[in-house]
Amino acid sequence: MIVAMEGTLERRELDSAVIKVGSVSLRVHIPGSTLEQLGSVGDKVYLQTHLYLREDNVTLYGFASAEELGLFQNLISVSGVGPKAALSLLSSLTPEQLALAIVNGSVDILSQVPGIGKKIASRLVLELKGKLEKGWKRVAALPLAAESADIVAALISLGYSLKEATQAVSALPQSSELSLEDKVKLALQQLGRK
Repeated sequence: MIVAMEGTLERRELDSAVIKVGSVSLRVHIPGSTLEQLGSVGDKVYLQTHLYLREDNVTLYGFASAEELGLFQNLISVSGVGPKAALSLLSSLTPEQLALAIVNGSVDILSQVPGIGKKIASRLVLELKGKLEKGWKRVAALPLAAESADIVAALISLGYSLKEATQAVSALPQSSELSLEDKVKLALQQLGRK
């Protein structure tokens, strides 16, 4: 089994990259967050990998960290979640945000990801909550709480991406005195500074 690869970045694509390893060029499907970290064409890259084998499909998936790889493997273990949906989740949320959304049961946040409906989001929470609570000890310390789903939804309805919205909400002060409108205004200010 191929567990990691090191080579030269030959080409970037929408959801994959072509990496030259020795005299062979391999297409590796990767989440957007990893694609951003790859560097420029010609740079050396190192990826943790998962080889996906099916009767009619052999695909290589690559990740910048072992955490991302582990989360991908947990996601595809859920019935109804294939590699494409798992990549969509990892492209829309950071691994920490995704783990926190699952642990907190934030079905509304998960269902904002393209290709993930409420049914799949609920299944993710049901099947992975216990696993991620044990494996992601630092998740409890992260600032994105289940109550933030309304703020994320409001920012998305204003045209921001799920990733931008969750990052802005993560930076908000944790105060019960602020109303939903106040929190949305603060998040918009955060987004305006970028």
